[in-house]
Amino acid sequence: MTKLNIHLGERSYPIYITTDFDSIYKNMDYAGINGKIVVITDSKVDKCQGDEFLSGLKQYGGPIYKYVIEAGEKSKTLDTVKAIYKFLIENKTERNSTLVALGGGVVGDIAGFAAATFYRGLNFVQVPTTLLAQADSSVGGKVGVDFEGNKNVIGAFYQPRFVYINVNTLRTLPERELKSGLAEVIKHGIIMDEEFFDYIDDNMEKIFNFNEDVLQYLAKVNCTIKGTVVEQDEKESGLRAILNFGHTFGHAIESAFNFEYLHGECVALGIAAAFKTAQYLNITNPRETERVTRVLQKAGLPVKMKKMDINRIYEQMYSDKKVKKDTLLFVLPKKVGEVVQITLDDESLIKRVLSELMEA
Repeated sequence: MTKLNIHLGERSYPIYITTDFDSIYKNMDYAGINGKIVVITDSKVDKCQGDEFLSGLKQYGGPIYKYVIEAGEKSKTLDTVKAIYKFLIENKTERNSTLVALGGGVVGDIAGFAAATFYRGLNFVQVPTTLLAQADSSVGGKVGVDFEGNKNVIGAFYQPRFVYINVNTLRTLPERELKSGLAEVIKHGIIMDEEFFDYIDDNMEKIFNFNEDVLQYLAKVNCTIKGTVVEQDEKESGLRAILNFGHTFGHAIESAFNFEYLHGECVALGIAAAFKTAQYLNITNPRETERVTRVLQKAGLPVKMKKMDINRIYEQMYSDKKVKKDTLLFVLPKKVGEVVQITLDDESLIKRVLSELMEA
């Protein structure tokens, strides 16, 4: 088992990276958790991981409950959170109780938001089961829900007591979801670590063959990169914005297509758009664009999207949390391993980039 620590003063917490659920009950003890546990999971994860996870908790001394939501982004609403609140009240949840998110980013965001807001804050544990969640969303404390088609506009910063990553949960993922998660992994290499980017490229086949050593290394480096950024800027007042690389375009695409594309697929499209934008602004060069495009395609990720009304995507971009004074904030690449933040209000350039992302 590998252990990392996120240093945030009194909100600090460990990340455990391993290959099974055998130690989860011990980590509850280490965290001082001894009240009721409510496992929040979704219908797909419950079928694949639910019994194994609960078996790992069998030596835990307190009562354990489970609440299952419908799988998918469309469950990420206030109505789902309301249903969780009702379940917590019905089962007499107390302030020392713990909500455990067993699942991908959607489950983590929903369970974390419920934990942050019920009784003004319950204990919260992240157990990410998808590559996307293990690489990104389970670390850093961002929790929340979508609202009326707008991605993540209601939420909070709420850190978990710990994160427990069992890399073998990835074996049960549909291949499309594994590929989707790779977008966030590749993103981390682009924003901060060229050597890691090359490692992903060189080990792509081993990733898809679920090599445990490679998967644990991916988790370790991803959590280290994200943790380093979060430690310096917990609530996204500056540096942490670089973690949104590819997301200004990506979130708009995701919402405009009504979540037809998976989040990681939209991030991949956003990365492609960011490189095109940077190239037109002479921030990066065509060789870097081609290099990244090749790796995205090697990972089975899209670099082109279906035809869509460009105005719809452009308007959706202004629903993003990163808009300031009606100006869009972009994280753009100088090269693999280095990015810059700029504001941009060049409508014609943005729409040109979007049009070039459309399939012929």
